[in-house]
Amino acid sequence: MSRHNSANGFSTADKSDEEATQKDYQLTSVKDRGYTRGRSITMKSSMKDQAEGKFHKVKGKLKEIAGKLSRKPELEAGGKDEKIAGKVQEKIGQVENVLGK
Repeated sequence: MSRHNSANGFSTADKSDEEATQKDYQLTSVKDRGYTRGRSITMKSSMKDQAEGKFHKVKGKLKEIAGKLSRKPELEAGGKDEKIAGKVQEKIGQVENVLGK
């Protein structure tokens, strides 16, 4: 490590030392969080079920509303079915989360 005295008498590190320290900090903080470079972060199956369940609930509600507005009972019924399926999937994810799966 090369250091030199600046005009005010304090010792300072040159740019390469600062960059190395910054890189070490970044790698350490990345490792502390459990991430590694080049790998994608995967979601637990319970969280995935909950997210997909919420998505299907919203999608089903939108279909149900569209069916009511367009006076298409098939679309409305399909929306209700999808909304119920989303609720079930979301509950499955919550149960898995509690059980630790």
